[in-house]
Amino acid sequence: MKRGPYGKGIERREQILDAALRTIAARGYSATSIAELAEAVGLSQGGLLHYFGSKEELFVAVLRKRDQSDLAAAHGPAPAAFVEIVRRNATVPGLIELFTHMQAAAADPRHPAHHYMLERYRLGTEGFSRALREMQEAGELSADLDTDAAATMFFALADGLQARWLIDPSIDMAALLEQWWQRYSEDTSINSRPAKRI
Repeated sequence: MKRGPYGKGIERREQILDAALRTIAARGYSATSIAELAEAVGLSQGGLLHYFGSKEELFVAVLRKRDQSDLAAAHGPAPAAFVEIVRRNATVPGLIELFTHMQAAAADPRHPAHHYMLERYRLGTEGFSRALREMQEAGELSADLDTDAAATMFFALADGLQARWLIDPSIDMAALLEQWWQRYSEDTSINSRPAKRI
């Protein structure tokens, strides 16, 4: 059964995203041009952008593709899985560079990254908060822990560390996240409460 134009378009779009992910991961965001990406998939620059509308929308689509890969590879409790994603992303600095650039650009509501970042943080913090509530129900975290606040802080710390890491790669982002979570969760854990006197 032959695929129609729509199916072929989706397939071509995925090929472009895969090539962009590989190229940006290897060369870095600032060193990657649309001309190079177009050449990698055998298209003109105009032909490549036809599938996305603009280079900014292409780069947002690359980040969405990376998010899908991160989610598919995430396993275990939410904090540990998140830390593992950060650890793995440290091996592809070009994608961290792309994310940080788009995060700054997203401050402009007219930029294509604006909606992406809003959606990413909303879905990410909701999912993380839900996972923490499940840990509360299992008795692993104190019921007093504000899961929404914890999720927001975890994302903010991770993104701040990524921006700092681009300047100073000697920083161990994953280790710092683990350290923060351990201290934060211990401060709010059931075991940290003083025992009641009889």
